[in-house]
Amino acid sequence: MFLRKTAPTRKTAPTRRTTPTHKAVLTAATVALVAAGAAPAPAASGGGWQQVGADITSGVSGLAYTGRAQGTTHALVVRDNKKPGQNRVAALTYRPGRSAAVEPMTWAGGSEPIDLEAIEAVPGTPDEYVALASRGLVYHLKATGTRVEVLGTSPLPAIAVGDDYESFALTSRHGRTAAVWADRGAGKDRPATLRAASFAFTKYGEADFGPVTTVRYRTPYPSGPVRHASDISVTDAGHLLIGAASDPGDDGPFDSAVVDAGTLSVTRTGKVRLGLSDSPEVLRKFKGHKIEAVECVPNSRTALLGTDDENTGGAVNSAKLCGS
Repeated sequence: MFLRKTAPTRKTAPTRRTTPTHKAVLTAATVALVAAGAAPAPAASGGGWQQVGADITSGVSGLAYTGRAQGTTHALVVRDNKKPGQNRVAALTYRPGRSAAVEPMTWAGGSEPIDLEAIEAVPGTPDEYVALASRGLVYHLKATGTRVEVLGTSPLPAIAVGDDYESFALTSRHGRTAAVWADRGAGKDRPATLRAASFAFTKYGEADFGPVTTVRYRTPYPSGPVRHASDISVTDAGHLLIGAASDPGDDGPFDSAVVDAGTLSVTRTGKVRLGLSDSPEVLRKFKGHKIEAVECVPNSRTALLGTDDENTGGAVNSAKLCGS
C-alpha cells in the first residue's frame, strides 16, 4: 500500500486501546432491560442485521464498545436527535446474528446535546468517553449505571466553515493518545477533511488537542450523494477504517462501505502521523443501509457496525474487518 504521509518517518503502528469491561454500565443496563421487559429487537432485512429502532429518532450514529460476556457484546450508542426529551445515549446489548436491544440512558450535567454523531472510549480510563456533535462540540462523559454525566465540553480545533462532523476515534501507543476526526464531505464536490492530533484532557475535564494534521479524502465507494466519512475506527495495527454512506434522503435507498483508507500512528515522543493510501481498499459493501458507526473491537478482527436508516430506524451488525 502506498501512502501519502504528512511527515516522513519510520512506521510506528499504534496499539488499539484495551478497553476494560465497564461493569457498572453493563450490570445496570442489563437489570434495566429485564425490569422493563425489553424483548430482543426483530432482525433487520437480512445479512445479519439486527434492528434497534423503527423510526427516525432511533438510528445509530456512533458506537463505543464496552465489553463482552457469555457471548453478548455490550456497547454505548449515540443518536443524532435534536429535540428536547429525545434519547441521546443508550446501552446496547447485542448477540451477533441473534438479537439486539437498547436501553436509553439519562443525560446529566448541562443541556442536552444537539446531533451527537460519534462516541469513543477513552483509552485506559474506565467508563469515560468522548462524544462529538456534528458542529464540532466535544463532550467528555462518564457513564455510571444508566446515567451519563458530562465532565467537560470544548470545541474541536481547526473547525472550518461548513464542516459537518460524523466521526471521531482515539488510539493509544507508548502511553500517548491521538485523536482523528473528519468533516463528512458531500458528493463529488466536497471531499472529507480528516484531521489528527495528540489528545489529552485538561484538569477541568476539557479536551486538549495538540498540533493538527489535515488531509483530504474521497471514498472509492459508494457514489452519488455520498458522505465520504461517516465514521472512523483504528485497528490494532494502526490501519484507518473509514465508513462511507450514500444518503439521498430520509427514505433512501441507502448504500455503504467500510474502507481501509490509510494509517494513523503515534511515536514515542507523542508525534501523530496520519497517512492516506493512494488506493484505498473497499473491505465490504453494505447495500440498503446507511452505516454511521464503525467500531473495531480491541484485540480482535471484529468491527461493530451501526446504521442510521432514517425513517426505517437503526440496526447493528458485526463483520471481520479489523484484521489489518
